[in-house]
Amino acid sequence: MATPPALATDAVLSLIAPLWQWVIGLLVLVTVVLSIRKLLMRGPSRMGGALLMVGGAVVALTALTYLIETL
Repeated sequence: MATPPALATDAVLSLIAPLWQWVIGLLVLVTVVLSIRKLLMRGPSRMGGALLMVGGAVVALTALTYLIETL
């Protein structure tokens, strides 16, 4: 059997998909930065420190995953 021909829409979608990943990543980054700013304006607290640590871990894990994926 012959393989089906590749559709042009598949090529377009494969080009658009990374753009959506960047948009989602940028929105998550903006949300994290705004929440960190709000926590820092409230003053030091244990909960604020814990949230900063967890947020930093999420950002670091995301960056590390992206770097490993691109290699």
